[in-house]
Amino acid sequence: MGDGVTPPTLTLPHKGGGKLSPIPLHADRGISLVRGEGCYLWDEQGQRYLDLMTNYGVNLLGHAHPKVNAAIDRQASLLTNAHQSFDTPARQEFLDTLAGFLPPSLSRISFANSGAEAVEAALKYTRVATGRTGILATHRAYHGRTFGALSTTSDAKYRDPFMPMLEGARHVPFDNLPAMADAMDESIAAVIIEPIQGEGGIRVPADGYLKGIRELCSAQGALLICDEIQTGFRTGAPLAFTREGIVPDILCLSKSIANGLPIGVTVVTDAVSDRVPKGSHGGTFSGNPLVCAAGVATLQVLADERIHSQAAEKGARFQQRVRELGLSQLREVRGRGLMLAVELKKPATPVIKAMQERGVLVLPGGGTVIRFLPSILIDDSQLDEGIDALAAAVRQVG
Repeated sequence: MGDGVTPPTLTLPHKGGGKLSPIPLHADRGISLVRGEGCYLWDEQGQRYLDLMTNYGVNLLGHAHPKVNAAIDRQASLLTNAHQSFDTPARQEFLDTLAGFLPPSLSRISFANSGAEAVEAALKYTRVATGRTGILATHRAYHGRTFGALSTTSDAKYRDPFMPMLEGARHVPFDNLPAMADAMDESIAAVIIEPIQGEGGIRVPADGYLKGIRELCSAQGALLICDEIQTGFRTGAPLAFTREGIVPDILCLSKSIANGLPIGVTVVTDAVSDRVPKGSHGGTFSGNPLVCAAGVATLQVLADERIHSQAAEKGARFQQRVRELGLSQLREVRGRGLMLAVELKKPATPVIKAMQERGVLVLPGGGTVIRFLPSILIDDSQLDEGIDALAAAVRQVG
């Protein structure tokens, strides 16, 4: 110090150097990944893996996409964080770019760091917008694992250790309009729905289901929340709900919209936004310039309509090729675009492990379901590589 005074020595109340390890919350896949490029990942031993899970659907453009990397590098050299009480060009550019994908009535937005946070905001907004507390979700739904989102998620393995859940949340069968109608009453603030169920096993509802829910909500004065955290930009159209010509009151997006960086958004109508008190929601890191810059680059790539038509074609080709394999253990192949599932007549985990041993990474989607969430930029030969590994793994496991 300039005055010649020696600063005091910091004394810790304990000696450091202990071992720190993660809480074992996730299944260990047994490999350590160090690098990714396009549709492939590499582990510490240099083993290459075809990535057909894209970090649970996050890396929609694959790994190390040059346009996204350049945007991250450029923004990191300028400004990585700016609280939302300040404007910043990267955030405004993200808003302008995302608006190009949205119906005009979805005009107000709040930022988050994950899909679960985006859902939490949606649930909070429905309460202040309607004055009601009831939420309808569906069986097999997955909306996240924070308390509000968990209340609308149906799987007991996530819910039971943390009971009781948020009061007022109820579940009805998916793709069953009469059941939804029977559950509707004046206590219901909102219905939250995945246009196609993701973790629930890539369950595609019948045509007219989403439109029917929209009509029920409008008749009852309830809001419709579309959770497109997994479906967004993956199903052959930028937004899956547009297939039925409806518009939700609230839209939740995350996963793919910054190709690997943590971002979530909750987009609402003016009518919802006008009821949300100022200062009632927010987050320190939400909407930071770094993730917004990555989001702009990602969305600019996804603005090419050909990518979505090609995704629809590749997904249809995948389904046909799997059916033609003649696998006796195959129960069903289903999905839309590049959101796909292969359901077996036996547990999926041994097949998933056998595929990993062959250098192909996929996901479970329930006890007998293998989930495929590849990059939207994958080519047919890479999909064929995955199909060949699937066939060999199924035959190996028997």
